[in-house]
Amino acid sequence: MNQRTILVLGASGLIGRFVTDDLRRRGFRVVGVARSLSPAQRMSALDIELPILSLDVTALTRLLKEHAADVVVNCLGVLQDGPSSSTSGVHRDFVARLLQAIGGSGRAIRLVHVSIPGAAETDRTAFATTKREAERLIVASGIPHAILRPGFVVAPAAYGGSAMLRALAAFPVDLPAKEMVTPFQPVAIEDISATIAWLAARDIDDASVKAVSWDLMQAEPVTMAGVIEPFRVAFGTAGWPRIAMPRFMLDLGTKLGDVASYLGWMPPMRSTAIAELRRGVIGDPSPWIAATSIAPKTLADAVGRHPATIQDKWFARLFLVKALIFASLVAFWIVSGFIALFVSYRAAAGILSAHNFPPALVDPITIGTSLMDMGIGVLIAFRRTAAIGLVAGIVASLGYMVGAAILTPDLWIEPLGALVKTGPAIVLMLVALLMLDNR
Repeated sequence: MNQRTILVLGASGLIGRFVTDDLRRRGFRVVGVARSLSPAQRMSALDIELPILSLDVTALTRLLKEHAADVVVNCLGVLQDGPSSSTSGVHRDFVARLLQAIGGSGRAIRLVHVSIPGAAETDRTAFATTKREAERLIVASGIPHAILRPGFVVAPAAYGGSAMLRALAAFPVDLPAKEMVTPFQPVAIEDISATIAWLAARDIDDASVKAVSWDLMQAEPVTMAGVIEPFRVAFGTAGWPRIAMPRFMLDLGTKLGDVASYLGWMPPMRSTAIAELRRGVIGDPSPWIAATSIAPKTLADAVGRHPATIQDKWFARLFLVKALIFASLVAFWIVSGFIALFVSYRAAAGILSAHNFPPALVDPITIGTSLMDMGIGVLIAFRRTAAIGLVAGIVASLGYMVGAAILTPDLWIEPLGALVKTGPAIVLMLVALLMLDNR
């Protein structure tokens, strides 16, 4: 049993979660820290929830001392600025405080920092430039460190960009031709964890690894098309004819993704993601391989180690459809309420009048239900309130159906079947509610 303690920051993310679990299997004492953990991620008493990004230097120093950390692995990152996230705050400012905390902890600690590959001169996004600023701070600090720059990460789990590529593999659709030939060197997540384990086992005074920066990725160059193909083989879609997405549709998707991000969602198709995709994922893994003797797994090996199950296929097929489901429900509720209130108000009120509703109640009920419908749509639109909106939509729809059955039963045989169609809408809202989790 290795008694060294590793503190993993960002233990709920794609890399952080796998590394936390894998290092424990290797015998290390690992404390996982995250802003929020899913129920499945709270199974270990060593995993803790903390508002890690808002901790000051004193609180971070106390954290390092309380858990007697020998190695700190920083997996924290955010793709794009938004209402509750800041690339500079997460990548640069937090790292600056962390470095001060490590320096003032009185402990010999190695920092393992997960960054991004690519040449600094090609950085064009706030995501990339702030990541690079953090690297410069780490190098200048003089603290024992290893900066790891993994390529496109292939893992059993999938979030964000890795989930989007799986979704593309499940459908007969390609990105525009130019994007499909972008260089995209992958790395198996097991190789990242093996590297951190190798570093954690080294003595803190080992001069050969006191200050290193490594690209972690398969040595052979691969394009994005080459990365997607093994997933298509695994999903059984390799032989399907495919249609290349027009470039304007990709650009439109990124704009819509940016809008969704300001509503609290984390769509994979955002302007930063596409800009980084177009830059490509390239690097030189030879220094890493020479130092650690780790033979990086090929893409075929990485995908083949985790054969696609029916769960994988369902996830890939539904991942992009999820956005369509939520967008359609938002439009359904807001547009239907808007039409009843502003476009066809007399017709909507006339339905109640025709069924002998008290005249004094016709206008209040028509206005109230219209505003309620639009309010439900707005609630669903925001990630933070989406669950409330979906539950409210289900309850309201059931209320409409029950109320109509009691007060206006003839509407059930109305030629266009408006009430009959409410049933499938309820089912769709239930599906959306069940798909709400990101992790």
